[in-house]
Amino acid sequence: MSHRTNHEDPLPRVYLISGGRSETDGGEAFLEQLRHLPPARACMVQIREKQLGPEELLALARRASKAALPEGSLLLVNTHADIARAAGLHGVHLPESAYLPDLSPAFVPDLVTGCSAHSAGSARAAQEAGADFVLFGPVFDTPSKRPYGPPQGLDSLARVCRATSLPVFAVGGITPDNTPACLDAGAYGIAGISAFRDGAGLAETIERFYRALTR
Repeated sequence: MSHRTNHEDPLPRVYLISGGRSETDGGEAFLEQLRHLPPARACMVQIREKQLGPEELLALARRASKAALPEGSLLLVNTHADIARAAGLHGVHLPESAYLPDLSPAFVPDLVTGCSAHSAGSARAAQEAGADFVLFGPVFDTPSKRPYGPPQGLDSLARVCRATSLPVFAVGGITPDNTPACLDAGAYGIAGISAFRDGAGLAETIERFYRALTR
């Protein structure tokens, strides 16, 4: 898989985030998910299998890099720039804590780099550190994030979008029906985990999101 050589090219606007479904899931569910991607719809795809150790994650990333993704898609891994390079992925996604000034060397010029941001200040910090895009959420209620507090809402999404010129992906309870509201708040695209877990219906789900994004 070749690297994305021009970071000025538009990013895909639909962003799939994987998530291990159990401690014994070695990433097979994610690989199966890749097989159901529609051939004509480019996607951002993030490997976020937190149940895997570094060696297992590298093995999964190498297998994923050989998948026939839709043209223009970008494959990223969570946190590990070294694994992204070793597996020939396009990029890395970093948590909010990983792009403080003393960790700014984590941004590498040969990889597309995304950052989670939970505030306008964090979005500005990500841009100053050299990120290519920001992931903001949770915007709406989602079961996986309830232990961490209430959703941030559309007003907070709008503040983050105004704070940075980077593309902002809205995440957390995103559906095709509420996607237009995210766009109205300034979001560039949408992201999710559970929204994309139905392998058999994945192509139709992505198509519905694209229709909502290009309304």
